[in-house]
Amino acid sequence: MYDGQCKRVRLYRAMAKNNSIELTPDCSACAALCCVVFAFDKSESFAIDKAAGEVCPNLDDNMECKVFQDREELGFKGCITYNCHGAGQRVTQEVFKGMSWRQDPSLKHRMGEALSVLRRIHEQLTLLSMASRMNLDKGERETLEGLEKSLTPVSRWSEEELSNYPIDRVTKNVSKFLLGLQRLVKKPN
Repeated sequence: MYDGQCKRVRLYRAMAKNNSIELTPDCSACAALCCVVFAFDKSESFAIDKAAGEVCPNLDDNMECKVFQDREELGFKGCITYNCHGAGQRVTQEVFKGMSWRQDPSLKHRMGEALSVLRRIHEQLTLLSMASRMNLDKGERETLEGLEKSLTPVSRWSEEELSNYPIDRVTKNVSKFLLGLQRLVKKPN
């Protein structure tokens, strides 16, 4: 690991220790998981077909996109609109301690499984963060805090915890809570 990567690993470990969760992607701290884990179907969003687990042909050996500046023109709008909400770097730095599927190809599937769950967790945390800015009553605030707590481990996520996490149930609970806040949202004229 180079020095900059070591500093990021220490930063993400410190954030995990303090239960401080970054919900903004930091591609420089990720193992390019979105370029490997997900399938693309040739469409208006993706110029090519790519199977899940297959490395995108636009990913170079330094885990950087060879067509990054020209993604839209080359037909990769889906790459522009995708947002992991910070789950990619957290899987790489926190769950896998800075390791990468490039260093150990056997990690590719495991990292993909972890990303699939943690991304959904981060999506729910993002939605709850937006809801927290609303004028919630005491009961709603307590419910929101309980949901956030259920999405945040006491220490840091492990592969096993993510594998066993009841993401479907928790997502339903978050959706139900958010639907109950409709009265706080102004309807457009």
